[in-house]
Amino acid sequence: MWLYIMIAIAIIILIALLVTYNSLVKLNNKVKEAFSTMDVYLKKRWDLIPNIVEVVKGYVQYEKNTITEVINLRNSTYDKMSDNEKIKTNEQLSMEIHKIMALAESYPDLKAGQNFKDLSDQLTEIEDEIANSRKYYNGTVRIYNNKVEMFPSNIIAKLFGYQSKHMFEANKEERKNVKVEL
Repeated sequence: MWLYIMIAIAIIILIALLVTYNSLVKLNNKVKEAFSTMDVYLKKRWDLIPNIVEVVKGYVQYEKNTITEVINLRNSTYDKMSDNEKIKTNEQLSMEIHKIMALAESYPDLKAGQNFKDLSDQLTEIEDEIANSRKYYNGTVRIYNNKVEMFPSNIIAKLFGYQSKHMFEANKEERKNVKVEL
């Protein structure tokens, strides 16, 4: 009798272990999928930046700091970055792109130029896609992190080397309120 009880308990524990492990694998794959989706849009923006920089360069001769910072960030080799490096670099890049777009406001000829307008429209569209994919990525990371950090699945996660993932967060500039002056 005791033998049957022990076997039943062992089977229940084994099933719980397998179910938890499989859910960790599934959630980890969802996080990878979400990052890959976001990564496509980040790469599109990455490839669009040199065109915007070239158009802006012609108009903004003395605004070298912003352009130089964007160029320095962009000169990194994107494909060789880790996921965390991609997140950090793209957060910095977002801040610098906002500065370039603000510069365009100071140069009506630049703002009115068809090349800049086309590139700006493309960038706006890509930024919207990045924002949406960030939301999806952060949502999947939250669910995954809950599974990795909450009891009892955290035991199995540690056993198999699953660790919490970093979310895509707004930087200090993005957190500030937009000041509207009329």
